Amino acid sequence: MLTGERSSISPALSDPVRILLVEDNKIFREALELLLGLRSDVQVVAAVGDGTAAVPACVELHPDVVVLDFRLPGMDGVQVTSAVKEACPDTAVLCLTATASGAETEALMAAGAVACLRKDQELEEIVAAIHSAAAGRLARAE
Repeated sequence: MLTGERSSISPALSDPVRILLVEDNKIFREALELLLGLRSDVQVVAAVGDGTAAVPACVELHPDVVVLDFRLPGMDGVQVTSAVKEACPDTAVLCLTATASGAETEALMAAGAVACLRKDQELEEIVAAIHSAAAGRLARAE
């Protein structure tokens, strides 16, 4: 699902957080998109199934937050994070994974991700992290 670009005017506080989902598991991607779509505080502007589609979608749609899986076809989570941060430095990257190890999580953070959450966390925790990432409250330490 694709929608138009975000205005360059600062969004109002009540505007939903714009999200790009990057998840290769179609069932999980569609379920998360559906659950997030029921909320008024977030908006999924696109959902893609591999790492190579993430950067063009990010450049086109300017999401506030990219929520991505670690293990992706085409490019892994670290590569996608680096590419997104290079192309769209104002977009926060939040990893949502079932399998990333401690070393992989560290690599994600070094690449520019603001956090790495497990897929089995409660939806409210994931949404809270998305809001925090969008607001810059999860800004990574330099």
